[in-house]
Amino acid sequence: MATLTLKNVPEELVVQLKEEAKQNRRSLNQEALSRLEGTIARRRRSSEEVIADLRRLHKRLGSRPIMTDALIERARREGRP
Repeated sequence: MATLTLKNVPEELVVQLKEEAKQNRRSLNQEALSRLEGTIARRRRSSEEVIADLRRLHKRLGSRPIMTDALIERARREGRP
């Protein structure tokens, strides 16, 4: 396995990455690798794929009511979180 050394990393970024690592119960190295893998592994989808996904989602959710402020307020009054 290769070793990678980063230079001139802004201190703010290091602090933020350390905080995220702590929250995710990872070492700083594990957190950095996870972030890199997540970013690089993410494949850019074509517009046709995005549209197909949205159509499937719309079809699946089609019978559900549109989320409005009034609907949310009613749910809160009825004791839903």
